[in-house]
Amino acid sequence: MRVQGAMIREQGQSFAIVIVKPHVVQNRSAAADAIRSFAPVFGVPVVLMAQDGRGRPTYYGRPDIARFLSSVPLRNIPWREYTIN
Repeated sequence: MRVQGAMIREQGQSFAIVIVKPHVVQNRSAAADAIRSFAPVFGVPVVLMAQDGRGRPTYYGRPDIARFLSSVPLRNIPWREYTIN
């Protein structure tokens, strides 16, 4: 499986962002399942990101990280494709 995401190190904290479909972040159970499935792959806390029809991001995961990311322009995040087995 391939996913779009980013590994970030900011203020001494490392975490991953994974792009998902909007319905995942809108459903707490699905979002929790997604975070649990990605966490072992990245080995750091995982935050999910989905975009609405206008491209506005919504973040789901640790509140401190989600709050931080809401202030970061999407173009400043080092997105790349990850292959997950």
